Amino acid sequence: MPSARLFGAFLVLAGMPVAVLLALIWLGDLALLPGLVGIALIAVAAGLLAAVWARDMALLAATLRRAMADGDVAAGPAPRIPAVERTARGIERLARSLASRAGEIGVLLRANDAIIERLPDPLLVLSPARRVQRANAAMRAAFRDEIPAVLRNPVLREAIARAWSSADGSENAVQTVALSLPVPVEREVQATVIYLDPPLADGGQALVVLSDRTRERRVEQMRADFVANVSHELRTPLASLVGFIETLQGPAADDKPAHIRFLAIMAEQAERMRRLIDDLLSLSRIELVEHQPPADKVQLADVLRQVVAGFEPRLAERQTRLTLNLYEALPLVEADADQFGQVATNLIENAMKYGKTGGHVQVSLAPATPGGNWPAGPGLVLSVIDDGPGIARAHLPRLTERFYRVDKARSRNAGGTGLGLAIVKHIVNRHRGHLFVESEEGHGCTFSVWLPVRP
Repeated sequence: MPSARLFGAFLVLAGMPVAVLLALIWLGDLALLPGLVGIALIAVAAGLLAAVWARDMALLAATLRRAMADGDVAAGPAPRIPAVERTARGIERLARSLASRAGEIGVLLRANDAIIERLPDPLLVLSPARRVQRANAAMRAAFRDEIPAVLRNPVLREAIARAWSSADGSENAVQTVALSLPVPVEREVQATVIYLDPPLADGGQALVVLSDRTRERRVEQMRADFVANVSHELRTPLASLVGFIETLQGPAADDKPAHIRFLAIMAEQAERMRRLIDDLLSLSRIELVEHQPPADKVQLADVLRQVVAGFEPRLAERQTRLTLNLYEALPLVEADADQFGQVATNLIENAMKYGKTGGHVQVSLAPATPGGNWPAGPGLVLSVIDDGPGIARAHLPRLTERFYRVDKARSRNAGGTGLGLAIVKHIVNRHRGHLFVESEEGHGCTFSVWLPVRP
């Protein structure tokens, strides 16, 4: 035990009695020998009591240190002074109770964290400074590196400011707003901002919950687009079919050569409508999931080989040569194999339809080289190059619009529906990629698709 503490206790216990005895000896009221004996006895008794007191204080201090360190206090040596012993045992019981409650609170905090992390809707926890303190798994999967951009949305910032005003006593603790977020892909979101008073255990002051309403909005928009666009595109083949049927039922009822010729045209128009409906259904399915990036790891080179193999009969029919260049040891990519195959199919079909008969189509898949058109970060580039007549620059910005055709007559004769590149654009958007088109009249076209490679 520290000597200073022992000496201090000795002075407290022995100081006054010894001073009284010395005073009596000095005044002559007490003989020297009895006085010295009394002083010696007081010193021995005070020393023993001081030693016991100092030991008990040391044990009490050790108990407090263990309780403050980890709350796990094992019963130690018992102090000899009853009051100190009762205090020490009370501290031990209090420490065990606090440790038990701390364990329960820890379990509750971990449960709260697990609930927040596993909520199906994207969720942000904001600090008192209105900055992102943490994001749950759904938020990280949906927005990845674009979370700061989401918080910069002016409508959301105003909702957060109104919710924060509830700290002044106003009733704005919960704010709900509708947002249109352009990143990482355009989507419609309902945001709910909840100001927390008191805050979460980790200091979180507010929650921002994003409920995706893109699917509902897309369904409404597709209904309107279907009526506006499809009715126009189906009118011509339907009118042709009705006209031929009336002709076959009337003037050409007994004309066998006319039957053969008209039925061939009717079959062609019916096939055109079938292709149109198939493409529309495909586009609708893609748009419904465009806001949800794929999560499967896919080897795109294998998918591309299968697509190219399926074109062999048509290449032979058109006498077109196709060259496939694949970079070795390509990494896996988070992608939808069927949708990537559809992208490659549409681009190769376009290259064959609008390229030269007996021409050359070049298809390649390789890592993106830094710089140029490609975004920063690792990625793979699918390129399809044809040697056709090319496309004027004025048409390039509108190529991915629905039903947009550079040469309407040639597109219909080639069997095009005007939806192939729109499908490609939406699939690339779902994969968080980019589509680039380069062309000059008389020098063919190059369609390139960049897809990100994530660790």
